[in-house]
Amino acid sequence: MTAKTKVDKVLEGHKFAKRDKLIPILQEIQTADGYISKEAVSKVAQHLSVPASKIYGVATFYNQFRFKPLGKYHVTVCRGTACHVKGSLSALKIAEDALKIKAGDTTRDGLFSIGVVVCMGACGLAPVVNINGEFHAKITGTKMKNLIDTLKTSEKANAK
Repeated sequence: MTAKTKVDKVLEGHKFAKRDKLIPILQEIQTADGYISKEAVSKVAQHLSVPASKIYGVATFYNQFRFKPLGKYHVTVCRGTACHVKGSLSALKIAEDALKIKAGDTTRDGLFSIGVVVCMGACGLAPVVNINGEFHAKITGTKMKNLIDTLKTSEKANAK
């Protein structure tokens, strides 16, 4: 007998669920696994007797759902009006260049991912970047590069 996955355990908690429980099920799966995998979509589709295309349709409509795991260091750049005006696009581009990935992606080594949000609610500190829950205010391109370099150096030191 195969070991139960986190997805299986979530679905067990929704034995008689219907289509109206799709979003809570997807939220629980993402909380458990960190993202929604192709396998999870297939299992949910089978469990709810709904085509996988419908599951993807709902999940892609809401930006809360991810289809790729986040990196160990998740860099979230605010692109709200205040942050945009104060230069958050430059910070985003520098992060993408330094990590050689685009927003929404994760580095191959799984260390870094980049996300973009519409507003973090810290407009007076614009532009703002959040790395794993830690806010960094008044980010410039240089500050962004230094933050990423510091994290990379820390990882290299810990790997030894």
